[in-house]
Amino acid sequence: MSERLCPRDEADVVEAVRWAVANERTLDVAGSGSKSSLGRHIQTDATLELKGLTGVTLYEPEELVLSARAGTSVAEIEALVAASRQMLAFEPMDFGPLLGVASGGGTLGGLIACNLAGPRRPSAGAARDHALGLRAVSGRAEAFKAGGRVVKNVTGYDLPRGLSGSYGTLAAFTELTIKVLPRPETVETLLVLGLDDAAAAGVMSSAVGSYYDVSGAAHLPAEVAAHIPAVARAGMAVTALRLEGVQPSILHRRGKLEAMLRAHGTLSFLDADASRAFWQAVRDVEPFAAPENLGPRGKPGDEGAYLENLKAVWRVSVAPMAGPSIGAALREMGAMSLYDWAGGLVWVQMPGTEPLTARVRAAVTDAGGGHATLIRASAAARAGEEVFQPLDALTGGLIARMKDGFDPGRVLSPGRMYAGV
Repeated sequence: MSERLCPRDEADVVEAVRWAVANERTLDVAGSGSKSSLGRHIQTDATLELKGLTGVTLYEPEELVLSARAGTSVAEIEALVAASRQMLAFEPMDFGPLLGVASGGGTLGGLIACNLAGPRRPSAGAARDHALGLRAVSGRAEAFKAGGRVVKNVTGYDLPRGLSGSYGTLAAFTELTIKVLPRPETVETLLVLGLDDAAAAGVMSSAVGSYYDVSGAAHLPAEVAAHIPAVARAGMAVTALRLEGVQPSILHRRGKLEAMLRAHGTLSFLDADASRAFWQAVRDVEPFAAPENLGPRGKPGDEGAYLENLKAVWRVSVAPMAGPSIGAALREMGAMSLYDWAGGLVWVQMPGTEPLTARVRAAVTDAGGGHATLIRASAAARAGEEVFQPLDALTGGLIARMKDGFDPGRVLSPGRMYAGV
């Protein structure tokens, strides 16, 4: 079991990394540990736990900006901004249900490090698009800051965006500044029932491309929809289109969409409360959640045999109209799919614990290309498989040079994303 280092402030983080560099040790950069089983399985000499760096340091609702230390919980931040009728518009996913840990355990640092985003991603952007500034410590044990507190604050490299999605392999975040946006007054969801995957992709494409400001579009085949209470009673496949804003506007847009889509299938709708519950379930991929009868996994980072008993789950990003071909190819082997982002994001639960990587990547290639990331699998599978989409030579060389620049000694989470990096 590796040693745990628990810094209290940025100076402690610098000292911890300096110790690792001087002694040629490796550090697994973590927040609360709620996403420790994402990425390749690695073994390090110590874990650098940033969960002690907590607290919101700036919140100016009028300026739509918030700064907080990296270990601050996302749940705390969302509650704070909700009190001012604001939100994190990119709708960050909570991996707890999928990975079998407690919900609401994620931190701001982990959110940006993994570049998380939910159903609003196509319209609002990813987490990196909302990152304005940061403070961090590189693998050279050097503290640095980048960006600022306004959107147009970058001259040269945009490090807040560039470091988003690096999974702690380039720097340990100590403080982050993000933009927040006004929260819609209310929400409703128009449902089109009984469509097959290909027909649903066409409906979602038409709706998202219309003038009616659809902020979420997802399709759940019948066997997947059965696991979400808000739509389970339909007993058939559900294609969902979310409308947000003020009530008169929603009613007008819903009427227009109903007229446009009535010929495609039976229509229904969800009110505000049911809509919020439904889209949270889609965001967190709750139909593929860890079964309750397996019990809690234990403390974050204690993978043990828990993930050995769960079906493997992939996250596949493709062109929206290509999503159904991914689902069809993998359905032949017993996999189940959930389509988000109007079909551009396909969550796939495999029929068993084996990730069957070659089959998944072949399906992506046959669909015209995309990115497949292994999200849930045993430690052994994540150590032996390419968890992230394999890199071409040009991209691989660029990432290696970034690692050389920020962490030449390969101290920070080495191999978490790619072997040797």
